[in-house]
Amino acid sequence: MCGIAGAVSLARKPVPKLDRALAAMNQLIAHRGPDGHGFWRAPSDVCGLAHRRLAIIDLSPAGHQPMIGNDGTVITFNGEIYNYVELMDELKADWSFRSSSDTETVLAAYAKWGVDCLSHLRGMFAFALWDGDRFFAARDRFGIKPFYYAVIDGVLYFASEMKALLPVLPEIATDPDALAEYMTFQYTIGENTLFKHVQALLPGHALTVENGEVKVFRYWDVHYDIDWDHTPRWFGEEMRARLSDSIKVHLRSDVPVGAYISGGIDSSLIGILAGREEASGRIGFHGKFTEFEGYDESVYAEAACRDGGIDLHQIDITASDFRNNIEKVLYHLDTPVGGPGSFPQYMVSELAARHVKVVLGGQGGDEIFGGYARYLIAYLEQALKASIDGTQRNGNFVVTPESIIPHLTVLQEYKPLIRQLFSKGLFGPLDERYFRLIDRSADMENEVDWSALDRSGVFARFQAVFNSERNVKREAYFDSMTHFDFKCLLPALLQVEDRMSMAHGLESRVPLLDHSVVEFAATIPADLKFKGGQMKHFIKSTFSADLPQELAQRRDKMGFPVPLKEWLSGELKDMVADIFATQKNRHREFFNSDAILANFDKAERFSRKTWGLLSLELWQQIFHDRAASYRRMLDEVEPAQVAAQ
Repeated sequence: MCGIAGAVSLARKPVPKLDRALAAMNQLIAHRGPDGHGFWRAPSDVCGLAHRRLAIIDLSPAGHQPMIGNDGTVITFNGEIYNYVELMDELKADWSFRSSSDTETVLAAYAKWGVDCLSHLRGMFAFALWDGDRFFAARDRFGIKPFYYAVIDGVLYFASEMKALLPVLPEIATDPDALAEYMTFQYTIGENTLFKHVQALLPGHALTVENGEVKVFRYWDVHYDIDWDHTPRWFGEEMRARLSDSIKVHLRSDVPVGAYISGGIDSSLIGILAGREEASGRIGFHGKFTEFEGYDESVYAEAACRDGGIDLHQIDITASDFRNNIEKVLYHLDTPVGGPGSFPQYMVSELAARHVKVVLGGQGGDEIFGGYARYLIAYLEQALKASIDGTQRNGNFVVTPESIIPHLTVLQEYKPLIRQLFSKGLFGPLDERYFRLIDRSADMENEVDWSALDRSGVFARFQAVFNSERNVKREAYFDSMTHFDFKCLLPALLQVEDRMSMAHGLESRVPLLDHSVVEFAATIPADLKFKGGQMKHFIKSTFSADLPQELAQRRDKMGFPVPLKEWLSGELKDMVADIFATQKNRHREFFNSDAILANFDKAERFSRKTWGLLSLELWQQIFHDRAASYRRMLDEVEPAQVAAQ
């Protein structure tokens, strides 16, 4: 796990101020690699690579990057190739390995298979390499590791974090299309980012720079080709085998490994199963809120650790922690994304980094196995419609009105969302109904100047993913919902996972996001995953013997709930007023600061409105308002000291 950056000229001309650009970019991602750094540049300065090292596998100098292969190809790599042991054994006849680093296996795989090396890599990764003729970069199948780039004046600049690209941008400005997506979902759903000129290489994609052209292509995708031939028992046994294998390879490390234990199914299961494989995995980390009722989930984390023999370390997170760290959180996030859960994740990662260098997490389980309450809300509406129309027994409805009733108690905190959903468009087209379920902008009509943003374009881009018959062949509404969240929400959550851990020089691994597990899960029928409307039915039934009963049977998991409303209407109220009272804020493009302050206290308890607007304003203060300091970095930074290779 590391940080990468670099530049390549499209026309094979010298990159202007290459040494300074590499130094500035590497400085801005220094937190990602406390164990070393390095630079490399090609003759005539047509390409340059930079690296920050967090040493996890092969801690020796042989693992230093940028790494030059036997054939002269140079790579800067971030992530882990979990099948590196097997790849070394397969490739040793054709490649003389100088290290035991997984990075070198990428060089060897590229030498043998070219760009098709990606199909042989199992893991989380973002890398860029230069072979003298071609620049080649890629990102892992799910977007666990980040890769951002910008093409400026004929030069492609890239980095692990968006902030590292700011010194080379012609301006620091907001992309209006990405902002429209953020105001709708609180994440962006395509390659555009909130920073104009900066693009994300999407999960499962790669790019090349060759013959003066940048070409981006998809090398992997998930397809919901449902397997109707096997029994529930067979699916369960196969999933147990695949997840067990994934955890074993995710534990490969030359440094100690721990686990996040949130109190939910996914992280608890990963922590328990990992602890059975290796003693170093028997240490867990949990963040709790004890100031207000309804936010403390430590009892479930403690139950998981008790049953799994895990040594649990906890941190009690307070309003004071929020005041002292929220700007750091937004700085490391690069852009506001997801919900307020990024803040406690930052705090827990800081705790974990005091004890280990690698931590396992349960990210991906909700999107793969159906863990969001909105899926149940969507099926509640469809069950009512089918019952009224008398069509509930026709086709694969996954749930019936009778089967869904016992599971509705999980929706106690979601009554405002149900009220909003049912108030407009009841029983309408499925894509419109799900869009309304995930639309976070319904209560921000006055705060945002929507006339300056293209809302219709957001819905069109949503439909392109949600209605994709290339991925989901219309077997079930459930598959369309989870597919959209897998493609669009999950990368945003993984941005949080990566940034909050790497802010503290900590590597976060996610065993559920092994492509063998994901590809298999996509073949499981929806009525098995979401039987009767029970969230995560399949994962709960498959691993029921591995989880403490109070955790497996709980129906109130909220996903790192944060007492933000209580804090910001009480102890931190003055802080909010100060944040929105800046002179620059009074003239923010796209926003009405008076309406924001007037309506701040009116948000529901778990509304994302408060977080969405607060984090967006802090983001603008941290990056937009300090644009001049980023521009000066190219002139003020010490040039990277590296001889041409």
